[in-house]
Amino acid sequence: MLQLYVRKNIFGFEFTSRNLLTLLLLGVLPNLFGWFVFSVPWGAGQFHIFQIAIFLAAGLFGAFGGAFAGAVGAVGSAVALNNPYLIVGNVILGGLTGYLCMSRRWHIAPAALAAFAVQLPWLYYSDIALAHMPVAVVQEVIVALAVSNVVMALMAGVLLPRLEGYYRASPTRA
Repeated sequence: MLQLYVRKNIFGFEFTSRNLLTLLLLGVLPNLFGWFVFSVPWGAGQFHIFQIAIFLAAGLFGAFGGAFAGAVGAVGSAVALNNPYLIVGNVILGGLTGYLCMSRRWHIAPAALAAFAVQLPWLYYSDIALAHMPVAVVQEVIVALAVSNVVMALMAGVLLPRLEGYYRASPTRA
């Protein structure tokens, strides 16, 4: 019994079967959603929808949930693009979003956008210096991710209050 109490304090949520199943689903969904990309009308890259699962995991399960969904959810894209550094970037995005949302009580949308701002230097450095992508391509990716993150953060802001009542991921969350 003490072990459950310690885990609850460390991770910020109870390890119920429903919570674990939901967290696993939110970790796997970005791999599926990563295959759905849409061209944007202004020609700057593509619109991605995978972030919604990462933001929902962060909002429901805090920093651990967001980082977990970011890490597991980035595996498919990392393999497909031969860029393992995506995983670190998505851990930053999900983990910091969850931390700001749960520990600092930020709304999910500004938390996600602040986390994206913190993720940007890693994204820029890893894509150019480590993955050897052209600067112009990385700039297009940044614009596309910025637009995608804004839309997905706003969508998560709409969905999260409906899900929180059902999951009660953290007893400290109001």
